[in-house]
Amino acid sequence: MIRFAAPVTAAALLAAPAAADSTQKAMELGSVLAAEEPCGLAYDPEGIDRWIAANVAADDMGFASTLSLMTRGMARDVAGMSESARRAHCAQTARVARSFGFIAE
Repeated sequence: MIRFAAPVTAAALLAAPAAADSTQKAMELGSVLAAEEPCGLAYDPEGIDRWIAANVAADDMGFASTLSLMTRGMARDVAGMSESARRAHCAQTARVARSFGFIAE
């Protein structure tokens, strides 16, 4: 007898975009955080706290682990960039960090 997977529920369909959004936010934040030291930036810890409070659901258990993985991976990527690539990466990362409120104007 062939068994099929259970039907997809409305709750599962609604949760899927939220999970994808959470992963995207963790990936993007990880990239910004990984660039802090190699780009000579200094982030305001309270700015990071505010950004997370405003952009990450309180019950999002996957965000922290995805963020950790992404931060470590991006740190390796930035370290391996050519000087020109790192300069471009750092220039845009500084702009993003300012827009997030991590760097004072």
